[in-house]
Amino acid sequence: MAKDYLQGRRDGVRLALAVLAAEEAKWAALLGESRSWRTNQARQIRQKTLQIAQARVQTILNRLAPKDRSIAQAELAAALEEAGL
Repeated sequence: MAKDYLQGRRDGVRLALAVLAAEEAKWAALLGESRSWRTNQARQIRQKTLQIAQARVQTILNRLAPKDRSIAQAELAAALEEAGL
């Protein structure tokens, strides 16, 4: 596969991981806030589901990562620079 295509796939997976992390943080802040035990239970389940999804997406990202660490570091640095971080 083309180098740009593989890099685009990794960027997409990184974006998905960032979205999942943001959602998980949102639900973590709401845990235990409701007086209803059912609502709290649903929030705990939702947060745990997001944590599992994050772990699975991270596994996919690790499998897609280039074997050469220097390429991976350069690619990540370029992505962070592009994002302005």
